[in-house]
Amino acid sequence: MLRHGLILILGTLVLAGPLSRGQELSKEIFEKELTGTLKLEYLLSLPEGYDSDPAKKWPLLVFLHGAGERGDDLKKVEMHGPPKRVREGASFPFILVAPQCPAEAWWTEQPVLELIDYLEKTHRVDSSKIYLTGLSMGGYGTWHFATLAPRRFAAVAPVCGGGIPYKMRGIAHLPVWAFHGAKDPVVTLDESERLVEALKKAGNKKATLTVYPEAGHDSWTETYQNPKLYEWLLSHTLDAGQ
Repeated sequence: MLRHGLILILGTLVLAGPLSRGQELSKEIFEKELTGTLKLEYLLSLPEGYDSDPAKKWPLLVFLHGAGERGDDLKKVEMHGPPKRVREGASFPFILVAPQCPAEAWWTEQPVLELIDYLEKTHRVDSSKIYLTGLSMGGYGTWHFATLAPRRFAAVAPVCGGGIPYKMRGIAHLPVWAFHGAKDPVVTLDESERLVEALKKAGNKKATLTVYPEAGHDSWTETYQNPKLYEWLLSHTLDAGQ
């Protein structure tokens, strides 16, 4: 009975004939011309001696603030990080730029790379020494722009940020020093851990994660007060073949 039933099924399949052709695929193109104005307000600090030597080029440090400093009041950008250090009297041997993200927006939507292009044209920026750092939302922005433009930065320092692990394969060459608080309730430590782990799996031997055992979300105060961070950034140069 089993054999007879099998013969009937096969016979039915044969009698059904060839499958119908069905839908087809066609190649199409969508094209639309976009016009608009890119805009970012920012704080700028030029190093001592910038005006004394018109031929000298300087390193550039780009700082991305956190979500709490968004809006249209640049005073907020002075609350944390390198801008705060400058306001308190610190002097850095690099050009510092700190753009402000508009209210309710995110760094991933902002023309940060275009701002760097502009600064390279209007200021004496050493293109081989462009560095990127940021905290919280700005930490996410740091990871994002590093992977978006992997050959643009000489080194990056994301603080209590996060990102997409599989994208780390694109920055296996890039020096990265990440920072995070072990007790961070806002952006948990594993956000940084998994990215640094992915970097190392991709072959990156220049990736480091510093964890503050007792720190919560504010892992940035200790980070940006540490002169070794700036020394580390300035020790890296973007090689022509990198």
